[in-house]
Amino acid sequence: MSITLDIPNNIHEALHVTAAEAEPRLKLELAVALYAQNALGLGKAAELAGMSRLDFNDVLAEREIPMHYGQKELDEDLAYARSRQ
Repeated sequence: MSITLDIPNNIHEALHVTAAEAEPRLKLELAVALYAQNALGLGKAAELAGMSRLDFNDVLAEREIPMHYGQKELDEDLAYARSRQ
């Protein structure tokens, strides 16, 4: 299932990007905002942004958005690391 958002055509002009560049940019901004509000964890926010967790983490660091890291995130990271071995 996916959700479709109707974004007015002139939004890309306001962002000073092409129409093709607008969708990934808006997905990134939504992912960052939802992560900052603690509505999405790092993995899901990165997925929404279409980025790896490492690349998304770099975006968060550049924007000085603090990491939300607790036991749940540690368990997820350990499970992810084990799955890559």
